Amino acid sequence: MRLPSRAGRATTAAAALLLAGCATNPVTGGREFSLMTEGQEVSIGRDADEQIREQMGLYDSPALQGYVADLGHRLAALSHRPNLPWQFAVVDSPAVNAFALPGGYIYLTRGILAYLGDEAELAGVLGHEIGHVTARHSVQAYTRATGAQFGLLLGQIFVPAMRANPYGGPGLADAAGYGLGVLMLRFGRDDEIQADRLGAEYSAAGGWHPAGVAGMLSTLGRISEQSDRRGVPNWLSTHPEPAARVGDVAPTVARLLETAEASTLRVDRSGYLERIVGVRFGDNPEEGIARGREFVHPVLRFGVEFPRGWEIRNSPTVVVASRPDRGAYMALQLAEEGQSAALQEIARRDTPRDARNVSGSAATINGLEAHIRSYQRDVDDIGPAAVRAAYVRHDGRVYVLGGVIPVADFTRLERAVDSSIRSFRGLTAEEVESILPNEIALYEAVAGDTWERIAQQAGGELVPAATLAIMNGHAPDEPPVAGVRLKIVVQGQPVG
Repeated sequence: MRLPSRAGRATTAAAALLLAGCATNPVTGGREFSLMTEGQEVSIGRDADEQIREQMGLYDSPALQGYVADLGHRLAALSHRPNLPWQFAVVDSPAVNAFALPGGYIYLTRGILAYLGDEAELAGVLGHEIGHVTARHSVQAYTRATGAQFGLLLGQIFVPAMRANPYGGPGLADAAGYGLGVLMLRFGRDDEIQADRLGAEYSAAGGWHPAGVAGMLSTLGRISEQSDRRGVPNWLSTHPEPAARVGDVAPTVARLLETAEASTLRVDRSGYLERIVGVRFGDNPEEGIARGREFVHPVLRFGVEFPRGWEIRNSPTVVVASRPDRGAYMALQLAEEGQSAALQEIARRDTPRDARNVSGSAATINGLEAHIRSYQRDVDDIGPAAVRAAYVRHDGRVYVLGGVIPVADFTRLERAVDSSIRSFRGLTAEEVESILPNEIALYEAVAGDTWERIAQQAGGELVPAATLAIMNGHAPDEPPVAGVRLKIVVQGQPVG
């Protein structure tokens, strides 16, 4: 992404400060301090829109783009600011996210579409983001940011376990950024509650059931329960406490249902599900992809199996697998480009100064030259930890794959970590050709089904059972209902 130059940002901010004054909030009618006119708001949004489209890219589905844009424009026309040049887009990101920029630029990721249960929930998400714009939350967030630092907030969420470099090499903390950095504006709880209310009101005015807002908040709350929020680069990073807000929006939903016949309000689960069949789920294969416990990269032509039951997270520069309780993790990343440096020297360079009980030895892993390094050190969020890392040379590059385990758990987990380290291998041409993207499909539950059975037999173990439950509006301990069509994740078609 090409951000404006530092001087350009300072000039823009300085000009805004000169024009600072009071403006009328279109939703509340109250007067509020603002650093921009509506024209400036639209201009800033337009410039940022170009950057986001360039960096994140649009999801390649004209039909889906048209569907979301049509629904968004219908809601925006009923909002407090119908005359803004509203734009709606689905960006090509697996993160569960939706966000708004000043001036009416609204984005949903393809990742969030897999977790919405019906069209009413989609309307709720869009209405919520429209509410942020109509209530000028993004303008106020920009005003706060500009007053503090002369610029837009640049949000980058990092995998929490990788804040400190467990191997000691330079740049790992920065390399642990999950997903692309985008211009994100963080809102407070009051802003979120107001946007929830506005989303319900706009949805009901458009003929959608306003409970869709509560539905999507419940699902996002379940995602929060399954994830470490500090390491999830998604809606949870910028929209706090979704589960707690379900109760906050309930009176608004009840009030809206008093003035409308619930049976006439649109939900359309079936139509929504049909529209998202075939939508890509998770990472693009060309950037590496997780299939159950295995991570494979067709471009770099390698594969590795992480311990069973560990969650795998991929980013452009590091792959992290962590235990469900976040008490231990493994990481895979590029350590060196080229063939010149000796593996032992790379490992020695990366060993931190505070390492204790350091040892190392040459090894061969699936026919590949390797050097395995072991030591202990104190690691943030873990405490005293045992580190075991293998430096493996493959295809002109050196990769480092290792585990960071609490010393107290090392004996119990050592075999699983070593097995994962020794699973690193090169891929054959045939294996590369067989790596296809994951995508959404539909499955009708039958009597006796469990999420585990569906994940294993219908989905081929591509995603965990808990993920399937949450995708379908259930808590992981709530069984599927026989006869109901469900979203599952299957292996899709070749890219391109």
